[in-house]
Amino acid sequence: MDIQLSPEDAAFRQEVRQFLRDHLPEEIKARAALTPSVFVEPEVGQAWNAVLHQKGWLGYQWPVEYGGTGWTPFQRYLFEKECASAGAPNLTVLGLKLLAPVLWTFGTEAQKRHYLPRILSGEDYWCQGFSEPGSGSDLASLKTRAIRQGDHYVVTGSKIWTTHAHHANGMFTLVRTNPDVKKQAGISFLLIDLDSPGVSVRPILTNAGDHEVNQLFLEDVIVPAENLVGGEGQGWTIAKFLLENERGGSCHAPKLIYDLDQIVAASRDQGDGRGGRLLDSVDWKRRLARARLGAHALDMIELKIVAEIAKGAPPGPQTSLTKLLASNLRQEIDLLAVDLYGLAGLQLEKARPLYDENAPETILSPASMVASARYLNSRAWTIFGGTNEVQNTIIAKSVLGL
Repeated sequence: MDIQLSPEDAAFRQEVRQFLRDHLPEEIKARAALTPSVFVEPEVGQAWNAVLHQKGWLGYQWPVEYGGTGWTPFQRYLFEKECASAGAPNLTVLGLKLLAPVLWTFGTEAQKRHYLPRILSGEDYWCQGFSEPGSGSDLASLKTRAIRQGDHYVVTGSKIWTTHAHHANGMFTLVRTNPDVKKQAGISFLLIDLDSPGVSVRPILTNAGDHEVNQLFLEDVIVPAENLVGGEGQGWTIAKFLLENERGGSCHAPKLIYDLDQIVAASRDQGDGRGGRLLDSVDWKRRLARARLGAHALDMIELKIVAEIAKGAPPGPQTSLTKLLASNLRQEIDLLAVDLYGLAGLQLEKARPLYDENAPETILSPASMVASARYLNSRAWTIFGGTNEVQNTIIAKSVLGL
């Protein structure tokens, strides 16, 4: 899709492209391409974060007073699009794009001064403690308790599917501070130091063999009361704000289009099993066209949201639509990658990482080796951040007014 840019935006895009050519290391690109998990590994993501932080571009979505760039919403979109087109890894989203907006919106001045610089520097690495056993899509039913005792809380409970908890030194989490009111009204938002006594992390391996998520246990963990974000009982409001950023805080379409382009390029040299090229198969071209039309339609929807944000509107419930569409397209494109490579695409190597000198041998190519694992991991897209069913309900109620 070709967008008519103003001279200022055209110059900005050229600046970003030149920066990526000069400062995006090939090693980081190669490692990102061979990472099958949904979230980029810290050794890859944090290395790229450091490059952007040195440039002053890491907090590109942040307000200027907290280390942001002052870019317009459309310039932020252009930056994400160019990064995706260059094969850059995704940024470390949990601290940068989920917790940080919560802190500058609901946090105290002391919390902002302490935590925001540490997110940018990489000194703090955060995980999200929302889901619990039995409390996933029905998040308001969570049971983890935080009992106020003087100047601290005593927290007991467990969280599950906590992405990168084994790497993190902090967790932003929802806890129940009042069990005697309506379930949404009794929830608070708390920051927990994962080095605290009573915290333990148990790994959960995905079907693809990746250690990305965990179950985390909290046994009488002492948390200073100053780690409460917002007021007691405000956790549900903060969680909804955060989830809107999680579902629509980034532009998904450029990355989907980039991955689709890689599949098209690879299919030029791939046989169709009948003596011809896969790219000449009518059925294959139909599948590619359907995915591409979906990705470009999503691109237009995300641009419309960007335009509304530029007018001062919050992301809003329409982000559920982008989350729904992006999740389905992600799975569709990852299935195309598996089918592209045939039997070689079924290779499911459990060794990690799949790059550098200790990487296992590939049957056909590095891209074929990662295809099956990436497909299995992307099944989580229609679950995390709210299942497809949850998104459909939000769209029906809040967008369509049904």
